[in-house]
Amino acid sequence: MSLHTEPKSPGPGSPKPYDCLLKFLLVGDSDVGKEELLSGMDNGSSESPYSASSCGIEYKTTTILLDGRRVKLMLWDTSGQGRFCTIFRSYSRGAQGILLVYDITNKWSFDGIDRWIKEIDEHAPGVPKILVGNRLHLAYKRQVSEGEAEAYAVKNEMAFFEVSPLCDFNVTESFAELSRVAIKRNGMSRSWGGYKVLSLQELACRTIVSTTTIYGIDQLPLPNTLKNHLKSYALTNKTRARMLSFIHRDTKDKHKKTKYLNPTDSPPSHCRKSCVIS
Repeated sequence: MSLHTEPKSPGPGSPKPYDCLLKFLLVGDSDVGKEELLSGMDNGSSESPYSASSCGIEYKTTTILLDGRRVKLMLWDTSGQGRFCTIFRSYSRGAQGILLVYDITNKWSFDGIDRWIKEIDEHAPGVPKILVGNRLHLAYKRQVSEGEAEAYAVKNEMAFFEVSPLCDFNVTESFAELSRVAIKRNGMSRSWGGYKVLSLQELACRTIVSTTTIYGIDQLPLPNTLKNHLKSYALTNKTRARMLSFIHRDTKDKHKKTKYLNPTDSPPSHCRKSCVIS
């Protein structure tokens, strides 16, 4: 008896195998490794007749567990060539999230993100997006610093991740973060109720990371695969907290009123003597 069976589509009365369905686009210049990101995700494209590639578009589906709920992702990998910009305009309709991918070893691919953001603002305004720096395992060839990319992400109000599909680092976490933002933006989280169900893996990671440092994880008597996952979890939560602090700080600065002194006014008491005009 063969173990390989074709998946059957659920009938009209059957429950869906997922709680939420999201459509994501991966955009970026050619040869930044978008197909590498997809290769690291579990493949469920056999459930759909649109899994075959055509016109420079690669399609894949996968299901992730997010806050105790099954989220099915439809991932569309658009070609980075300029002639496929028109295809992006067509496939961006109905998209609920966009991953802007660049290669950290290629400064030109990072500079090209501006062009893609203009395309998104024109054809998919308001769609949540995140910045993804790929090929972190080639950090010794880095041409784009983490600080530069993070500042760019904060400026454009999006999250930022550096990932490595080869090391299975931060790939799933980046998709999970974009899913969380997309669900919140579309109001789908309201139908999930006020409670939040955490998986056993999430609880274990949270407990371990809260009691040690990223460097201390290397000293734990665990397999390397688990250590890499814990590091990815710790860095993801650290990045998210840092991004939120930047956003909150920028919001406060915007609301802070600047006080301008009149030329005839006396200088404030804390002003240095050197700036007092005699």
